[in-house]
Amino acid sequence: MRNLIKQLSDMRGISGFEYRLTDKIAEMFAPYSDEVCTDALGNVIALKKCGISNAPKVMIEAHCDEIGLMITSITEEGYLTFANVGGVDERILPLSEVTVHGRQDVYGVVGIKPDYLQENGKTAKIKDMAIDTGLDADEVKKLISIGDSATLPQSVGRLGKKQWSGKSLDDRASVAAVLNVMKKIDKHNIHADVYAVAAVQEEVGCRGAKTASYGINPDIAIAIDVTHGITPDNSANAFEVGCGTVISIGPNLHPKLTNKLFEIAKKYNIKAEADVDGGNTGTDAWEIQVSRAGIPTALLSIPLKYMHTSVETLAVSDVKATSKLLLHFISELKGDDLTWLNF
Repeated sequence: MRNLIKQLSDMRGISGFEYRLTDKIAEMFAPYSDEVCTDALGNVIALKKCGISNAPKVMIEAHCDEIGLMITSITEEGYLTFANVGGVDERILPLSEVTVHGRQDVYGVVGIKPDYLQENGKTAKIKDMAIDTGLDADEVKKLISIGDSATLPQSVGRLGKKQWSGKSLDDRASVAAVLNVMKKIDKHNIHADVYAVAAVQEEVGCRGAKTASYGINPDIAIAIDVTHGITPDNSANAFEVGCGTVISIGPNLHPKLTNKLFEIAKKYNIKAEADVDGGNTGTDAWEIQVSRAGIPTALLSIPLKYMHTSVETLAVSDVKATSKLLLHFISELKGDDLTWLNF
């Protein structure tokens, strides 16, 4: 699992530029799927058939895009101004390393005025920053164009014995969990067709999940994302990294499907915590739930520290717990009998 998380985390594709990685993700799903396609928006959809006529359709979904930057201008000196794509925390950007994806990848650093030249108490804003590639203006213009994307650097990887730190673990760690389900599903006698989705553009509005769920029209959907892990400055509404998978409860989620996940976790001794979401979960589950005539939807989350930075940190065991719960849930489904979902 650790190597799989690293492989996915190393890929680079901000929202709207996922084409840089979706072909690779499709190739990763292919050995464990009967069909793999990429839809018009760019979602990767892998299907594992159970071989039963009129079998229920189960969608397990995680988004594959990441936050990042997009070049807005090239100054006369060759510096690159930029805008954020998704919820980039501008506090982390000054002096960060970035990779600009132009005609070829170009490395750069985000420059700002030194602290002693800043106005007292002023925090640098994106409009005050620029990327310095070390190249002269003519060379920059040959390699980079306005509208090119830029991504944050990869981090240290293994952190201690149990944790992993890197970029875009939101939500590539969840893609790893979904891929692990597809890899192991042949060992189980399943009675449902399983659609594994690596969705695009979650960070800018949950768009990929909306179109994928409309196209598949599953009988059951489970979204997998991350939730806040406890850090030195935040223990409220957060979960200890290593606590297992987190099952959400609230109006965005189908109560009987959610209860079934808790039952499966207890039955198979899978570590799980409960998270109460009184409204929008801020995940793809929000859009999936109201697709077409409505889809029974659940949400599993992986605790993650330092979200939307280049040092996102999680416990590999939580990714494994999430994958294990998904696998046992699917294997427990009995053909087309979904009456237990009825209110």
